Amino acid sequence: MSTLFNLPDETTAQPAGERRAKVADLNAIIKRARDIMRKDSGLNGDIERIPQFSWLLFLKALDAQEEDREDFGDGTFEPLIEEPYRWRDWAGCPEKQRRTGDPLTEFVNTELLPYLARRSGSSELDVIGTIFKEVQNRMRSGYLLRSVVDTIAGIDFHAQSEVYTMAHVYESMLQELRDAAGDSGEFYTPRAVVRFMVRMAGPKPNEKVLDPACGTGGFLVETFEYLRKQYADEMSAEEADAIDTNLQGIEKKSLPYLLATMNLLLHGVNRPNLTLDNTLHHPIASHRHHRVDVVLTNPPFGGEEESRVLKNFPTEKRTNDTAWLFLQVIMERLKEGGRCAVVVPNNILFEGGVGEKVRRQMLDYFDLHTVLRLPNGVFAPYTLIPSNVLFFDRTGPTKATWFYELPLPDGRRNFTKTKPMTDAHLGDVEAWWGGPERTGRKENRYAWRVPRKDLNEQLDLDVRNPYQDEALVHREAADIIQDLIRTEEGILALLKEVQEDLRGSDQ
Repeated sequence: MSTLFNLPDETTAQPAGERRAKVADLNAIIKRARDIMRKDSGLNGDIERIPQFSWLLFLKALDAQEEDREDFGDGTFEPLIEEPYRWRDWAGCPEKQRRTGDPLTEFVNTELLPYLARRSGSSELDVIGTIFKEVQNRMRSGYLLRSVVDTIAGIDFHAQSEVYTMAHVYESMLQELRDAAGDSGEFYTPRAVVRFMVRMAGPKPNEKVLDPACGTGGFLVETFEYLRKQYADEMSAEEADAIDTNLQGIEKKSLPYLLATMNLLLHGVNRPNLTLDNTLHHPIASHRHHRVDVVLTNPPFGGEEESRVLKNFPTEKRTNDTAWLFLQVIMERLKEGGRCAVVVPNNILFEGGVGEKVRRQMLDYFDLHTVLRLPNGVFAPYTLIPSNVLFFDRTGPTKATWFYELPLPDGRRNFTKTKPMTDAHLGDVEAWWGGPERTGRKENRYAWRVPRKDLNEQLDLDVRNPYQDEALVHREAADIIQDLIRTEEGILALLKEVQEDLRGSDQ
C-alpha cells in the first residue's frame, strides 16, 4: 500500500532540548520564506502567503516520502509524481540545472500545476489532483520564488521527528491565518475546547467520525491524535489503516481544503478523506444514507446561504442562519447510538420560529444530555458572541439536560487571544463529567440539571444557573454600567490588537 506520509512516532522523538531547538530552526526557515514572499507584488498578506507556502511545502514533503519509498520498497514502487515534475527535478536539482526568473514561473504555471491537477486514479493521486485543481502560483517574481524554494529546501522531511515538529509549527501558522481572516462567521476553535469535545465524545478506532464544516481540519487532527494515543497498543493493523478512511471532513472552500489536507498529512493521516463540497447543498433526506458514529464540529455562526440551498430543507425549517441548517444536517447524519459535540452560538438555545422546531426535533429524538456554557472571550478576537457546546446522542428522547457554566479564572473578565483558554481550564468540568457513562454527576455552583418537563412551551434552553450568587442577580445600576464600560473597553482593546496584527502582517 502506498502512502503519502508515514505516521510520525512521538516516542522516538528527540529530547525536549533538541525538540525546542528544532522548532526554533523551523520557525526561522518559515520566517525567512515569509519575509521573501512579502517582497513579491503578487501576494497580499498572510491570507495569500501561507497557502503559497503550503503547496510548496506539500511538494517538498511528498518528494522526501517518495524517495524513502523508492529506497526501502520491495521493487514495485510506482511514483505518484513523475519526472520532471518531482520536487528534486525542478526545485532541488543541481545549481547549473535550476530554473529561476521567468523560466521558473513559466514552468510552474504552464506545466507543473496543470500536470498535478490532472493526477487521478488512486486515493493518493485523487488527493493530489483535487488539491492542485484549486492551486495557483501567486508569486510574480521567479527570482523570489526561487529564493522561497531554496529556503524550504532546508526542511528535512526524511526525519520523522522533523515531520512531527513541522506539523505543530504548521498548526501555529494556520492559527495566524485564521487570525487574519476570522471575519466571515468562521472562527478558530481553541485547541483546548476541541480536545475536550473529542475526549468527551470518545471516538473509537472502528468508528466513523465526521466534521461537516471542517475548515483547516482541527477536529479531525485532534481525533487522530486522540485515537493513536488512546488505542496505540490495542489497534490491529487493519483498524489502524481504517482510521484514515473513518475520519471524514467536508469543506466548501478550496483554501481551507488545501490547508486541511496538508494539516492532516503532516500529522500522519496517510490518505485524508476530505471532500471539497458544501454540506448544505444536498437534500436533507440524502444525509441519512451517509450516517456516522460521531460528529465533531464548529459550523459557521451567522453565515447565510444562497436561496437554492434552503430548498434542501423542510419548508417549516428553512432559515438563512447556517447554524440552524447545520444542526438539522448533523441530526440526520447520526446513526442509532451515534453521538455529537457541536459548538453553537447562544441564540440556538432560545430562538423561536425555526429554532423552536429544530430544538423540539432534537429533544424528541435525541438525548441532549449536556450543555457546556462557555465563558466570555473563548473565541476572541473573532467574535464576542456567547457560545456553548451541545453534547447529544441518538439514543432516544431527552429526559433531562445537565448544564455546566464554565467559569473564568479568578481575576479574569474574559479570555483573550494573548491569554486563551487552556486544557487546565477544563479540568474541573472533565472531573465532574463522570466518564463515558456520565455517572456520579452532582449539582454544584457551576452545574445543574433541568428535566425536560420543566422547560417552557418554547423549549427555551437558555436556563439561568440557579446557584448564581444572588448579589449578582440584584445588582446596583451603577455596577451594571461600570461592567458595561469595562466590556466596551475590552472590545476596543481587542480591536486595537487585531489592527496591530494586521499592520504587522503587511510589513
